[in-house]
Amino acid sequence: MQKQVQTKKLTLAAMLLALSIVFGRLFLIPLPWTRGNVNLCDAAILLGALLLGPWYGGAIGGFAGLFLDLISGFAQYAPFSFVAHGLEGLLAGLITRWLPGRWGRFLGLAVGIIVMVVCYFFADSFLYNWATGTLGLIPNTIQGLIGALLALLFAKPLRRRLNISFK
Repeated sequence: MQKQVQTKKLTLAAMLLALSIVFGRLFLIPLPWTRGNVNLCDAAILLGALLLGPWYGGAIGGFAGLFLDLISGFAQYAPFSFVAHGLEGLLAGLITRWLPGRWGRFLGLAVGIIVMVVCYFFADSFLYNWATGTLGLIPNTIQGLIGALLALLFAKPLRRRLNISFK
């Protein structure tokens, strides 16, 4: 029974990783002032954190951000995205695990988004300058909020439909 649960978790994590990369490439808005872009990769990352927990959410986030930057031509961002999105998924999953219920989900998603935005602020500031980092705050926050909204909309129906009861 435990082996089936592990297989189901790994399969869902792989699907969410792939979905995050697809969302990141298909729904893409370039930001010339930061030399980056806004995309929907956060939706699948945060969904993974809500459905599978912190470690899977962190792995989905880290590798999705890394691979997405590498295939999109933003290799300079790859290590920063690995950390930013990895921490986003990890912290969102940890907080929702520690504080079950509606407020725990909201707090977990909010902390995950804030950490991702702060990481990208420092990445943009390091790679370019402080002004570029500052200009990225609002678009990155919007990207995270849209991702969180989509994750909240789909987490409960997917949990029920996929009969997910593992913690």
